[in-house]
Amino acid sequence: MVIRLIIGLAATVVALALAVRRVRFLYRVAMSGQPAPDRLASAKDNVGDEVKGQVVEVLGQRKLLKWTVPGLAHFFVMWAFIILITVYIEAYGALLTGLDFHIPVVGRWDALGFLQDFIAVAAFLGLVVFTVIRLKNSPKRLDRRSRFKGSHLGGAWLVLFMIFNVVWTMFLFRGAGVATGNFPYGDGAFMSHLVGSALKPAGHNVNEALESVGLLLHIGVMLIFLIIVLNSKHLHIFLAPLNVMFKRRPDALGPVPPMMSDGKPIDFEEADPDEDTFGRGKIEDFTWKGFLDFASCTECGRCQSQCPAWNTGKPLSPKTLIMDLRDHALAKAPYILAAEDERDNLPEDVLKEAGRPLVGDAESMGVIDPDVLWSCTNCGACVEQCPVDIEHIDHIVDMRRYQVMIESSFPSEAGVMLKNLENKGNPWGMSEMKRAEWIEELAFEVPMVEDKLPEDTEYLFWVGCAGALEDRAKKTTKAVAELLHIAGVKFAVLGLMEACTGDPARRLGMEFIFQMLAQQNIETLNDAGVKKIVATCPHCFNTLSNEYPQLGGTYEVVHHTQLLSHLVETGRLTPVTPVEEKITYHDPCFLGRHNKVYSQPRDIMAKVPGVQTQEMHRCKDRGFCCGAGGARMWMEERIGKRINTERVDEALETDPDTVSTACPFCLVMLGDAINEKKSSGGAKDSLEVVDVSQLLIRSIKGEPEPAAAE
Repeated sequence: MVIRLIIGLAATVVALALAVRRVRFLYRVAMSGQPAPDRLASAKDNVGDEVKGQVVEVLGQRKLLKWTVPGLAHFFVMWAFIILITVYIEAYGALLTGLDFHIPVVGRWDALGFLQDFIAVAAFLGLVVFTVIRLKNSPKRLDRRSRFKGSHLGGAWLVLFMIFNVVWTMFLFRGAGVATGNFPYGDGAFMSHLVGSALKPAGHNVNEALESVGLLLHIGVMLIFLIIVLNSKHLHIFLAPLNVMFKRRPDALGPVPPMMSDGKPIDFEEADPDEDTFGRGKIEDFTWKGFLDFASCTECGRCQSQCPAWNTGKPLSPKTLIMDLRDHALAKAPYILAAEDERDNLPEDVLKEAGRPLVGDAESMGVIDPDVLWSCTNCGACVEQCPVDIEHIDHIVDMRRYQVMIESSFPSEAGVMLKNLENKGNPWGMSEMKRAEWIEELAFEVPMVEDKLPEDTEYLFWVGCAGALEDRAKKTTKAVAELLHIAGVKFAVLGLMEACTGDPARRLGMEFIFQMLAQQNIETLNDAGVKKIVATCPHCFNTLSNEYPQLGGTYEVVHHTQLLSHLVETGRLTPVTPVEEKITYHDPCFLGRHNKVYSQPRDIMAKVPGVQTQEMHRCKDRGFCCGAGGARMWMEERIGKRINTERVDEALETDPDTVSTACPFCLVMLGDAINEKKSSGGAKDSLEVVDVSQLLIRSIKGEPEPAAAE
């Protein structure tokens, strides 16, 4: 017993010393970043949500269970880590006081013995499932089609092996205890008794030795496993609950956070690029929450499997982007933590790592390639799928901010868009006088705000740049205006006073132009006394609803599909004429994932007689992007397959008569791809893409809407 005690305690002391050293190192690295007082304040102010998040996301594994088979396997393995803590309490009790130890009060309950054995067996079956999944989805077989492409595969197999070691050493220790009579539980601990029955013929002395060996092996495996976890991607075992606790809590993905420096929003009237942190130009510019994101990544590849850029042959993988930032942070850590006068004496490899630019091409040895950074559409599929709530988009936008505002490095065509926003108030650079031309094509008067919003006005109709200036989107604008007129909804438009919300500038990273446009619009809206807004563009909808409050503009904002669905539901709009078409609906990312508006567009179509709806295989929260978000609408797509073409290929699999959507950007992108398909014979000539509002007005009026009749 003395030898067993010495070995067990010595191993524990050494392992804990190494663990404490590693934890202290990781903490120092994380805290070397920018402060994030907003995350601490949010957690403090939303205790109820925090508790719910831990129960639902961590203990309930909600996001993981969206993928049923791997989700269930992970559910049981995760709970094994929790429940088997009781077995380690028993193991250390046996080490310190004798092999006949049991936990006071509960240590002889058969229910606990059964639970311990059950969860260990379930975890073992989970390991089998993980093994099959990893073999079936091996990057060697599937290359880019594997969600494990780019992951550290050796580390994953090592962890599976270590979990297996935890299970078998547990049953060796407990089975030998059954054979020697030291086991505290009855037949409820079914697997321990089964192993004990197999070991009993070996005799008491042998089993007594096996019990000591099994005990030391079980403790030793756990201690080795602890060190491995603290030095691997499985650090998420400890960090995932923290990452969930400190995540942003918007409705769906919500807004891009404002630019922060030293924990405070940047005021561009006083900001100094030499003193303030503009975006993320080096790894130390990330906040401690950013470092927490990097260290929490499980390398599961769910984000990668859903990313439209990755799925169309582009270099961006949200997973490997986070991994590259994490690996760079750890490699540069000695430089970050060293005093200024000590840095020159650091090893050459550390100095080389410290000299790498955060964003740069292969020649400059950049951590993140520019093509990776600019491939992102901000669609949010990565954030939606991530089981540990990593905020990929926030980090991408922050790195873009530095590239645009400090380095002036971004795709050239996006520069034209920025100039147009700054000079003309719209990304196409068209005259502001054209913003009201669509009104002349309607047979009724549309009130335009001149000073104050008329008192009887229910909604300001925010038309948006596309809705006012792009020919295809103007059809949606006119259809919505006519539907509101038919329903008797009092609305008005800003007309020439409306400017771009600034969404393209912000998503590109040019925060200064975003704030300039936003403040201009907020002043206009506030002066007019606007309280309620309806918008047809999900990008405008998201910006007005979720981002303008950051600058003092708080309004009740609805998307046109939400308002139209309500009008149909309450009988103010009644579709009567059948539209005998098979229709597949495309979820706009900024309406769906960013704001959780999935049902209302479908509800409208369900009320139109004759419509047969057929969902694409990727829809709702797994919907596939059209390729326009993240300011990609104004950037050329030169790498891989075009995202809008990929999405139209998915739509064509449903053999539709019509593709419907609820976003002017999607309308344009899908329309362009459909026209290409038509010209190559890949789609029938009658196929068209329309907004949901256009389907509704066709049914209500019994004839093509004026815009479509053109």
